[in-house]
Amino acid sequence: MLVTKHTLAASSAHATPYYLVRGTNPGPVIMITSGVHGNETASMAAAQKLANDCMAGRRHVVRGLLIIIPRVNQKAYRNKSRGKPDLNRTFPRHISSKAKHPLASAIFQLASQYGPAWWLDLHEANGLSQRSSRVLGQTLITNPGSKAVPVCKRIIGRMNRSIPIRDRHFNLKQHELPGSARTAAARLLQARSVTVETCWSLNRSDRIKYQTEIVHHFLREAGLF
Repeated sequence: MLVTKHTLAASSAHATPYYLVRGTNPGPVIMITSGVHGNETASMAAAQKLANDCMAGRRHVVRGLLIIIPRVNQKAYRNKSRGKPDLNRTFPRHISSKAKHPLASAIFQLASQYGPAWWLDLHEANGLSQRSSRVLGQTLITNPGSKAVPVCKRIIGRMNRSIPIRDRHFNLKQHELPGSARTAAARLLQARSVTVETCWSLNRSDRIKYQTEIVHHFLREAGLF
């Protein structure tokens, strides 16, 4: 396994680190982004922990390529804000269209270069989806008809069996969000793209744990671990 650290959009005000983790055997490309919204800190911590674990040899990618961008929106993170404009509305919407923000453009160019089979976008949201279907906390979200649906269902089953408090259980949602990384990846790269949402009201340590476990489940499903 080889881990290298790079800088995305290095010559701009949006520069942010990313990691390439190469397995010793050929396999799929998996992309993980976090911190598209700068105030969703548990998801960023989980992504950075995965990068750190790979660099330290605590986690081994046996095949394929793992791309991790732990803190996409550095400016929003420094401001402890969601970000303005909302970066998750600025990704390309059609083959002929371009990203509406230079950072979204740089991320999508990186993705286009490597052609990920999977793209996991880590987020946090309000509410518990077990209590209300109108909120996004504790959900996996993918586009309608996505080939990711069966895997999402298996992972939700595993997660929920490990969570004793039913209100914290995860649910699957399927909808398009034009301008988001997830929908751009599905439409334009034919990636199996999933948004992971934990609930802000839970303890930060629990949110990091859930994010980490979900990512590990996806990486095992894809054969990287």
